[in-house]
Amino acid sequence: MTLRFGPFELDEAGRALIHAQREVALQPRVFDLLVYLTRNRDRVVTKEELLDTLWPDVTVTDNSLQRAVSMLRGVLRKGGMDGAIRNMPGRGYRFCIDGGSELRVAAPETTDKQVPDVGARAQRAAAVQAWDEAAALFEAADTIQPLDGADLHQWALALQCTGKADAALPILARAVSAHTKAGNVSLAVIDAVTLSCLHFERGQAAIAKGWLARAEDWASEIEDPATTALTLWMKSKVAAFDGEPEQALSLADAAYSTVRHRDAVGIEALSLAYRGFYRLCLGDTRAGLADQDLAATMALSSGDIDPIVGGILYCNILWAARMFGDWARADQWTLGYQKYCTESGMELTGSCQLHRSEVLGVRGSLGEALSRIQDSLARLTSDAPWAIGDANRVLADVQAAIGNDDAALEAYEKAYALGWCPEPGHAMLLLERGEAEAAYTSLERSLIGKTWWTLQRRGILFAHLALAAAHTGRHEQALELIEELSGSPDRWPMPSIRALTNEAQSVLANVRDEYDSALRHLHLARQLWSSIDGRVQAVRLRLRIAKLQLAHDDVRGASAEIHAAQLAAGELGSRKFEAACAALRREVDTRTRGRAA
Repeated sequence: MTLRFGPFELDEAGRALIHAQREVALQPRVFDLLVYLTRNRDRVVTKEELLDTLWPDVTVTDNSLQRAVSMLRGVLRKGGMDGAIRNMPGRGYRFCIDGGSELRVAAPETTDKQVPDVGARAQRAAAVQAWDEAAALFEAADTIQPLDGADLHQWALALQCTGKADAALPILARAVSAHTKAGNVSLAVIDAVTLSCLHFERGQAAIAKGWLARAEDWASEIEDPATTALTLWMKSKVAAFDGEPEQALSLADAAYSTVRHRDAVGIEALSLAYRGFYRLCLGDTRAGLADQDLAATMALSSGDIDPIVGGILYCNILWAARMFGDWARADQWTLGYQKYCTESGMELTGSCQLHRSEVLGVRGSLGEALSRIQDSLARLTSDAPWAIGDANRVLADVQAAIGNDDAALEAYEKAYALGWCPEPGHAMLLLERGEAEAAYTSLERSLIGKTWWTLQRRGILFAHLALAAAHTGRHEQALELIEELSGSPDRWPMPSIRALTNEAQSVLANVRDEYDSALRHLHLARQLWSSIDGRVQAVRLRLRIAKLQLAHDDVRGASAEIHAAQLAAGELGSRKFEAACAALRREVDTRTRGRAA
C-alpha cells in the first residue's frame, strides 16, 4: 500500500518513505512505527500495543518507544508534518492530519502504457502481502479486463485481509463462477467453502449451508484429499452450530484423517485444531489441548498458510482457551495472534481485539481492555456479528472490574438479549451486590442445553455454580460440584477452576466456623489466580481475606492484605477496589486506635 500525506509518500511494500522525490533513511522499527500508526489512523493506539507489536518477545521500556516516536517526528519535521504523530496523554499515540493536508491511498495509474502491467503489479503486491495496494490494483485491472478465477480469488483474499470481508463476497461468487467455467473444480470448491464460512460468520446459516452443499457436490466429482477435507471441516462447523458436538468431532476427525501427511498443511492444521476444539467441548481435555498445540506448531512452522486460514486457526485456539478459563494459555496465543496479523499485513480483526481485551481484563489492564473491546464492537458488525453478544459480555466484565456497575449490568443484559450467555461475570456481580439467589439461578440457567457455548464453558460455569451454591446454603450441591471438578484434574486442570473451587470450600469452611481452613482455602485461591497473572481476581480475594481476618481480630494480617490490594488496585485503575481498600483501611485504623486507647 502507498499512502501520501503532505509532501511525503509512504511505500509500505517497498519499505520506503519518500520526501521531495528522495528516500528518507529510517531505522526499521521507526519505519514499522509509522506504518502501524498510519494503518490504525482511525483510533488511538496504546503504548502497550505498540510495544507488543514493534518489540515482540523482547522486554523494553517506554523509553524505547519514546525514542522511536522522537526520531519519527524528527524525520517528518522536514516536511512540516511532525505534528501528525499526536500524543494522547494516558492513552497512547495517533496519526492525525490537520488543515489542508490530506492522507490518501495512491491510486494506481492506468495509462495505456501501464495497462498490461496492472495485473502483474497486483499479483506482486499480493505476494508481498501489501493487501491494500493489491486490492486497489486488482480493482483497477478488473475495470480494464475482467479478471480470471485465480486473480479474483487473490482480490477477495486481499479484501479479507484489510477487514473488508463484505466486499469480498461478490468477488468470491464471481471467482466460483470463473473456476467452474474453466473446469477448475477444486478451486471452485475452495472459494465456495470460503463463501460458506463468511456467511456463517455473519449468522446467515441458510446461505452458508447452500454454498457448502454446492461445494460438497463439486468435491464429489474429483478425487482430491485436500478438497474433501475442506468440505468435511466446514460440515463439522455446521454440526457444532446445530448442537451436534459428537457429529462435529467425527467430521473433523474424518477431515484430518483424509488429509494427514498429504502435503496440504493448511487444511490438515485446521481440521486438527477443530478436532481438538470438539474434544475439549466433550471433556477430553488432554487430547484436545494436544491436538490444538500440534495444529498451531504445524501452521507456524510451515510458512505456507494463507493469512485467512492462519487467522481461523488462531481464532479457534483462542476461543477454546478463553472459554475454558485457561488464561495463561489465552495470554500466550493472543500475543501470537496479534503478531501473526501484523506480520501478515492483516488488519487486526474484531475477534482478535475481543480475545485480547478479555485477557487484558483478567490481567488487570482495564483501560486498554476497555479501549480494545470498544474497537472490537465496532469491527465485529462486519467481521463476525454473531460474536457481538460475547463482546458485550466482555465489555460488562471490564466495566464491573472498574466499578461501573450500571454500565456492566446494561452490557450483560444486551449480551443476553443478543442470545449470548452473560455468565459467569453477571452472577459474580450479583453475588457482590448481595443477590446470591439471583446469581445461583442465572448460573443454573446458563448450563441448560448442549450448544458448543455451554459444553466448552461447562467447567468454569460449574465452578462458579459451586461458589454460588455455597453462598446460598446449598452446601451438599456445592460439595458435589467441588468433588466433580477436583476429582477430574485431567478434564479441568485450569488454575482458574481450582481457584474457584478453593473459594467455594472457604465459604463452606466458614459456615462450619473452621477459620483456619477457610483462610487457607482463600490463600490458595488467591495464589492460583496470581500464578496466571489474574490480578483482578487476586485483588478481590485479598480483600476477602482481609475481611475474614478482621472478623477474627487479626488486624496485622488484614493490614498486610489491604496494603497489597491497595497497591494493585491503583495500578488496575479500579475505583471499586480502591474504595473497598479505603473502607477496610479505615476499619483497621479504628481498631488500632481503640487498642491504643
